[in-house]
Amino acid sequence: MNMREIPVKKVGRAAVVTSLGFLIAILGNLFIPQVAELKIEQYQWGPFLFDLNSFYRTVLGGIILIYLIAGVLAVWKPERRPKFVKQQWFRFAMGIVLLAYDIAGTKLRITPQPFFPGPAEVLKTFMDDGPYLMQNTLYSLRLFAVGFGIGIVLGLVTGVIIGWFPKAYYWLYPVIRITGVIPAVAWMPFALTIFPNAFSSAVFLMAICSWFPIASQTAFGIQTTEKSQFEAARTLGAKNSYLVFHVAIPHAMPQIFNGIQSACGNSFTFLVIAEMMGQPGGLGYYINISKIWAIYGQVFAAIVVMAILFSVIIAVLNEIKAYVLRWQKGTFV
Repeated sequence: MNMREIPVKKVGRAAVVTSLGFLIAILGNLFIPQVAELKIEQYQWGPFLFDLNSFYRTVLGGIILIYLIAGVLAVWKPERRPKFVKQQWFRFAMGIVLLAYDIAGTKLRITPQPFFPGPAEVLKTFMDDGPYLMQNTLYSLRLFAVGFGIGIVLGLVTGVIIGWFPKAYYWLYPVIRITGVIPAVAWMPFALTIFPNAFSSAVFLMAICSWFPIASQTAFGIQTTEKSQFEAARTLGAKNSYLVFHVAIPHAMPQIFNGIQSACGNSFTFLVIAEMMGQPGGLGYYINISKIWAIYGQVFAAIVVMAILFSVIIAVLNEIKAYVLRWQKGTFV
């Protein structure tokens, strides 16, 4: 559907449909009686007093507000309209699913306990254990940034060398192919032996699992650059360094970003594994400790934070990709 074909009234209707789903979830939590026994504590946040249900309703109200703001932005920016209108019924269904989960997990508690607490109990973690959860989130971000960042640099350098120099491709590409298919977890015993602490060993392993897709995609992008582009640049007096940085690498940018996005998923997965297998902090560590004490509300809260964190990282990468490849706008979907 062309974005110019979507009138403002459809955007408004989509905002209403979206809000209605979460509003139903709020009303369900407010008016459906609490049948199962559940200890409901009061929490003081400044001048505001919350219990787990009122905090849950407040969060749902915040979600409605976010989507209403997104609807206003879609009115101002027509290119946002197709996605906002298309996903309206999915967002409505999210509200209904939350209502069903709230009834089953909180109001009636018919879900297996303590393994599947209701959504209000999951959000209660942010009131009970918010600072410690934030501390572990920052640890995960630091570990991810260092490991993934090193993997990007190594992957780009290796990919450019392999893609540009045939002899380097002959000697190095088989090594990449062999090491790339080995799961990073398999290298963990060696990394723990070689490196002085768990943090540096996890950084090394995250760099390894990021290195392969970025290096291989970068090399492929450089090798598939059309010879006519190099010949045209040489005709204008370009040297090899110019050909690499102003012809080959720009041509390989779509492949480079494909490799980076693939490596991002690999790195985030290994991040959680590493934190669950020996890191002194992080979301994986937090999940492990919560599981030992059978506090599964905290486990789900950490999973929610992971989902939000990874979504933000992917969104940032997509924005960077859209900016760098803005010359391709309208060429690729």
